[in-house]
Order: sequence, then structure tokens, then C-alpha cells
Amino acid sequence: MSRAVLAVDQGTSGTKALVICPERGVIGAGTAPVAPRHGPGGSVEVDPETLLASVVDAGRQALAEAGEPVAAVGLANQGETVLAWDPATGEPLTDALVWQDRRAETVCAELAPHADELARLTGLPLDPYFAAPKMAWIRRERTREGMVTTSDSWLVHRLTGAHVTDAATAGRTQLLDLDTTDWSPRALDLYGLADERLPEIVDTAGPVGLTTAFGDPIPLTGLIVDQQAALLAQSVTEPGAAKCTYGTGAFLLAQTGTTPRRSANGLVGCVAWRLGGRTSYCLDGQVYTVASAVRWLTELGVVSGAADLDRIGSTVPDSGSVAFVPALAGLAAPWWRGDVRGSLTGLGLDTGPGHLVRALCEGIAAQVAEVARAAAADLGRPLTTLRVDGGLTRSALLMQNQADLLQIPVEVSAIPDVTALGAGALARLGLEPGLTAEQALPHWRPAAVYEPAIGADEAAERLERFRTEVAALLARTPADPRVP
Repeated sequence: MSRAVLAVDQGTSGTKALVICPERGVIGAGTAPVAPRHGPGGSVEVDPETLLASVVDAGRQALAEAGEPVAAVGLANQGETVLAWDPATGEPLTDALVWQDRRAETVCAELAPHADELARLTGLPLDPYFAAPKMAWIRRERTREGMVTTSDSWLVHRLTGAHVTDAATAGRTQLLDLDTTDWSPRALDLYGLADERLPEIVDTAGPVGLTTAFGDPIPLTGLIVDQQAALLAQSVTEPGAAKCTYGTGAFLLAQTGTTPRRSANGLVGCVAWRLGGRTSYCLDGQVYTVASAVRWLTELGVVSGAADLDRIGSTVPDSGSVAFVPALAGLAAPWWRGDVRGSLTGLGLDTGPGHLVRALCEGIAAQVAEVARAAAADLGRPLTTLRVDGGLTRSALLMQNQADLLQIPVEVSAIPDVTALGAGALARLGLEPGLTAEQALPHWRPAAVYEPAIGADEAAERLERFRTEVAALLARTPADPRVP
């Protein structure tokens, strides 16, 4: 019997699939694009059928390249993307609202008096980023028919016929009781979703059902949200360690063990994974605009793409007087001000592309450093190292800035596609429950380690300058008193 598994990462801009053998590593790979549509009012939508087709296409590519059968499938998902669908036919009733969609701000404004209560119950701040506000918005503005769920439940239903979601993905809705890892009746009532037919919450590893979408029947045995999959794949399984993924946004997760934490510093407390009924938790902080900010510079003609950052940035010794707060889609953790937009200050006639690139890298690194500082405050101890993955980790300029501002080593993963690897590890755990998480994971090793190249005093000065820029930005954009 084959011990290889098919691991699928259904992401924002595309789907990646890997066939992973425990002895030989990755023996097959496939990709399929996904193109969300950005519209007025903060709209970001995608055709659900495109999501499903990308999963099937990428998976079949990977299996064809591997040329051998697999024993199980694992699926990672976007987390906060939601849609309404018909449970009888499986047909979508709406487009999927992508996690970046901001139209549910109206829902959050109405629930502002209950923001503290929801945070205590679920660990999540009141923000349109999460699934529940989008689900309520769909019910108000789109349809009362069918079911409204996160995209993973719909994908799993179309693949296997099951109606489930995993505990980690459920923890991204603001409908999960963080202590019990069951749906919260109170949160459901506040959102007007008490009568919804919600999916059963299952462990992140375990048999869900059989799928024939890739050919012969294969059991689906691993389910998880994308960033928690990356946390697992980076072997961040003990409290105090953290990982950061640099993708469309940046996502820093710090492991807290079996104790759920409600952040006092603007982070998100959520489920990391649930194995054998035993829940591990993490703290989570987001930066909305990272690779998307690089795309913005590319569209302006400053760089030709992410691969250009180091070349252009090396043309100048520093950012000069330029400071960039790259909040082009708002400020996430620890500020949670989605209404704010970015700032670019200190421009002069001598400002060139290199200064803009360096200012962007410094701004991204500073936002991640603020999230890391908040995580350390919640944990009651400093982070000792940061493990990183994602496309922008190929920029030595960005990674060196990150190590400098954090004042700790930054370890770059040698293994690409860590989200898919995490989903693959869970597929193996679901197939062989006697394994430990460490046994199901490949040996973790860094491709590069960036040590701080400046002293603590200079790092503190740089971060203080960034905080001053953020404070000025917030002062220019008074908060809506209806929104927490």
C-alpha cells in the first residue's frame, strides 16, 4: 500500500498540490490559478466553482507527475472566505466573499457594543476580516436560502458529501467558543445566525469521507486553515516559538500550547489544531498588505516584481528620509483599523526607486515586529526565534530588516509550500493515528539564517520612528465611534 499522500493548499491567488512520500519527499506537484475580483466598497469576490476546479486541477497534476496512487488527501483552506450554497445540490448561491472583503463593516458597526463579549467568547476582535460578519452580511444583502459557511465546508461537501469543518477553521469565524471548541450559542445569536445549519466541527486529522475527484476513491483525512498548516509544517509545536508567512499579507502565529489565550495586546487567540480531541492554541497577528504592496510598487513601475527588491534596494545605502506605512488595505493587528490607508512621507527631489523599496521593506518588517512584540507581551516572555516562509522570504533585504528590528534570528524555511506540507502531515496523522505530529513532519531545516546586524538601541529608534508615523496616520483618520 502506498504511504504517499496528496496535500492541497487552496489559497487566495491559486491552489498548490503536492504528492508527499515519507521516504522520498515531494514526488509530484501541481498548481492552478485563482483570480479574485476587487470591486467598490471593499468588495473582493471569487467564483466558488473556480476554487473547486483549482483544487481538482492542481491535485490531478500532482498525481500525474507522481505516477503512483496515494493513501489519503489533506486540504488546507483560506480560512475566512465564505459563501452561501444549496445543501441538496451543492450548487453555490452566491460568489465567495474572500477574506479581504470589507463590506461587512456595517455588521461590525452594529455589533460594536458586544465587541468585548465576542472577544472573550471567541478570542477574536470584531472585524470584517473574520467569517461571521461576512456570513451575516450575505444573509442580509444576498440570500436567505441554503446554507452559509466558510469555503472549506463547501469544498469538502463537493469532494466527499460530508458537512464538516475543522476546529482550526471554525476558530476563524468568531462563532466558536474558544474554551470548548464548540459553536457558541451566544455568538450565533448576536450575529443572527442561530438558525443556521452549521457544519460539524471535527479534528484537524481524521477520516472525513471518500473523494473520487482525483480518480480512484481516496480518503480525505486532514483539514486545516492555511496559516495553522504552516505553523505545523514549521515544527512550531511548543509555546514561545513563532512563525511568519509572507504572502499577500503577513501572518505571524505564536504557539501557546494547550491553554487558550485572550490577547491583551491586539492579537487573535485561536485554535492551532485539534488532534485526538486535544486542542493546541496559538496567538495570531496579521499584516494585511505585504506582497500586495510589492505588486502596487510594480504597477507604479518602481520595480518589475518581487525578485527586483534586492537589486533596486541595493542602489542606495538606506531609505534616506523616506518612511512608508504600507497600510494600503488598512491596519490589522495590533491596531485593527481597517479604515486607515497607508502613508509615504519624507519624499524629496533626490528620492529614487531604491529609497522607496527600502522604505517598503522597513515598513513591512516594522509591522511584523509590532505583532511579534504584542505576542511576546501576551506570552510573558520574548520570542527567541522566528521561522519564516512565503515568497518574499527570498528578499535578503526584507529578511535582514526583519532580523534587525526583532533583534532575534530569522530562520528561512528550506522547504517551499509549507502550507501544503502541513496539510500533508495531517493527512498522514488522520490515516495513521498512532503517529506523533513530529513523526508526520519532514525534518525542519533553515535555508538561511539572518542574524541582527544592528544593535538594540538602533532597532528601538527605528521602531519608534515607525510608531510615530503610525500615530500620525491614525490621528489623520479619526475612528468611527460605532466601530470598536
